[in-house]
Amino acid sequence: MSSFLTSDPNNAKLVTPITSATLPTWLEQHAHARDWISAIGFRAEPGSFAFVPPHDGSRGAILASPNEGAAVYGFAHLPRALPEGTYAFELDGDYGSPTDVALGWALGSYQFSRYKVPKRAPAALVWPSKANQAEVERVSRAVFLARDLINTPAEDMGPEHLAAAAKRVAEAHGAKATVTIGDDLLECNYPTIHIVGRASSREPRLIDLHWGDEDAPKVTLVGKGVCFDTGGLDLKPRDGMLEMKKDMGGAAVVLALADALMASGTRIRLRVLIPAVENSVSGNAYRPLDIVRTRLGKTVEIGNTDAEGRLILCDALAEADSEQPDLLIDCATLTGAARIALGPELQALYCDDDDVAHGMLQAGTDVGDPLWRMPIWRPYRKELDGKCADLNNVAKGTFAGSIIGALYLAEFVSSTTRWAHLDIIGANTNSRPGRPEGGEATGMRALYAYIRRRYG
Repeated sequence: MSSFLTSDPNNAKLVTPITSATLPTWLEQHAHARDWISAIGFRAEPGSFAFVPPHDGSRGAILASPNEGAAVYGFAHLPRALPEGTYAFELDGDYGSPTDVALGWALGSYQFSRYKVPKRAPAALVWPSKANQAEVERVSRAVFLARDLINTPAEDMGPEHLAAAAKRVAEAHGAKATVTIGDDLLECNYPTIHIVGRASSREPRLIDLHWGDEDAPKVTLVGKGVCFDTGGLDLKPRDGMLEMKKDMGGAAVVLALADALMASGTRIRLRVLIPAVENSVSGNAYRPLDIVRTRLGKTVEIGNTDAEGRLILCDALAEADSEQPDLLIDCATLTGAARIALGPELQALYCDDDDVAHGMLQAGTDVGDPLWRMPIWRPYRKELDGKCADLNNVAKGTFAGSIIGALYLAEFVSSTTRWAHLDIIGANTNSRPGRPEGGEATGMRALYAYIRRRYG
């Protein structure tokens, strides 16, 4: 973070937060700026800023109006909008906490630079007084980790690369990570992970990370790690494939969440399970109407090979549930139906536990990472009845696709388990302050805030 958050105030230019309501008072106190502000037409509209030139030997000023919405994004546009250099804020409580301002600045400074040199560096910010620097560092680092993983194309982010990333995170925090690869998945009874990934030249695998005290509350995170999804034999069209490098967004989010939780020292017994596969086309690809026996013993008829995420998740969830964790959360770019229902800015939350659901919703609102609760509507379960197996991996019709996906996963989690399923997008479809177009840790900060409140 040192490149855009600094403790050195030398030569820093002062930024004064302003709104249309406070601008008249500021002009009364700085009468020399009236004509200038009028001439440039600055009205302190949300997300705008203005330079005020020096007067009578005094320093010039920068007036900046916060964006509307969550406080964390109030000034997140400035790192890329202001000229390169160092800036400092004159803050009071009306413009967000110092920690929010610093985190927003960090999130707005992100650039994916692995393959292309950025045209410019973001502007730097002097740490605001009383900002929780450690919190900003760990949360922004986790968000950047998820963004980088999702933005990396599948050629450089296959199952083996995702496993390597998980091992790096584990090593950084003294956690233990094991990986089950290829045909060993069959030996260890993870048949659905194997059947989805077997057609790729890059072997499927299950990543399993453990961290924390044995006697602490068990929290298990499961993330969908489809590193590229062709749709399998039910092949996607070209436009659909253009979004598929982000189909491991759930894995990226839970790995980033784990990184932040371990860095914070939250007192939990953390386990992370990531089934990592490519859904490819070859002579040994699984086929429509094939039947697979899952880890739990239930049989599944394949109604569509492009509904692969729920297949790899069901074995991982069955394993996670077997330990009876205090809290089980899975994140997955599971359905396009969730995006149709909620759009790209809200992440679908499924949870039968009202206390957990309300806590997650509140945490998401508080940190500007909103979730929206969706119903696990049990009467729709009959849509998943299989003709020749216990269930199908898709519904008979096209309605309620996101709910159907959640109902499928619910088949592999005990009714007594405190479980939340997030159907996420894993991306920003366009650029907004602090949220550049591309990979995004959607839902991660909400879950981090909730888990920290529950167990911190």
